[in-house]
Amino acid sequence: MSFGPDLASFSAFRRSAERPEVRIEKRPSLRAKQGAWALIGEHGAVLKRGHELSPVLAPLERRLIKLVEE
Repeated sequence: MSFGPDLASFSAFRRSAERPEVRIEKRPSLRAKQGAWALIGEHGAVLKRGHELSPVLAPLERRLIKLVEE
């Protein structure tokens, strides 16, 4: 986690020696325009942006759900 005057960020790592797999940022200055929450990929591309956290995290939740057996 990192905090700054204009940004709060949480990074999720696959392995500690790598760069973060995804980063979740909250920028209050963008709340009226694109939404305060952003999901940022490994290479810095914005994957999803929104006003609420749960829809922004939806792409991650789909990857976590796996069918084990029918």
